[in-house]
Amino acid sequence: MKLIDTHTHLYSDAFEEDRTEMIERAIKDGVDKFYIPAIDSETTEAMYDLEKAFPNRIYLMMGLHPTSVKENYEEELKHVEEELTKRKFYAIGEIGIDLYWDQSTLQIQQDAFRRQIQLAKKYQLPIVIHCRNAFDEVFEILEEEKGEELFGIFHCFTGTLEQAKQALSYNMKLGIGGVVTFKNGKIDQFLNEIELKHIVLETDSPYLAPKPFRGKRNESAYVVKVAEKLAEVYDISVEQIATITTQNALEVFNVK
Repeated sequence: MKLIDTHTHLYSDAFEEDRTEMIERAIKDGVDKFYIPAIDSETTEAMYDLEKAFPNRIYLMMGLHPTSVKENYEEELKHVEEELTKRKFYAIGEIGIDLYWDQSTLQIQQDAFRRQIQLAKKYQLPIVIHCRNAFDEVFEILEEEKGEELFGIFHCFTGTLEQAKQALSYNMKLGIGGVVTFKNGKIDQFLNEIELKHIVLETDSPYLAPKPFRGKRNESAYVVKVAEKLAEVYDISVEQIATITTQNALEVFNVK
């Protein structure tokens, strides 16, 4: 059984002491590929180091995370553009809007999001969206930018059925992680109304560990727990969940 973790911050300080062991543990548990979102220029070298350490396992994205959109965001966007000219990436991400931490930066977050979507179109890459307390604001920009060349993943989807359907209308797949195992997560109550072809698995490790690890450090091996929960939700085998979601991930990231 092969699984793909479509969103994991393996360069995080949370893995400082056992990063290699943690990645090897995930591989042993069937996690075949790891997709690594960028945060800002400070994470770039650590991402490249990971790719060198685990070739054919680690796949990199490039982008500016909305919580890193500050006064210097023009400089940071320039870094994103420069890196894109140098080498291959598999997505522009994670990008989007986050109004949980700071609402005062909304305008520049919108600008950074819009411009990175345009970069994704230029390079024919998927986008990986971060959305926190900002569904309306994210949808507003996706509505402006919609078209065949816009596609990607709505990472860590935690919205309603209606919001899920709206995300799908913009050629997005839903990134489902540990939240689906939470009692108050609620997405498990309607997810089976969304066809499985629209779902990819993720951990967002080291954040949002699924049950029974909730509140502890998340790691990529725990994507298995997400698959097990989805097997329950869709009433099919874990192997079927793995096969379908892996295929979905390879399609969206254009990996042959």
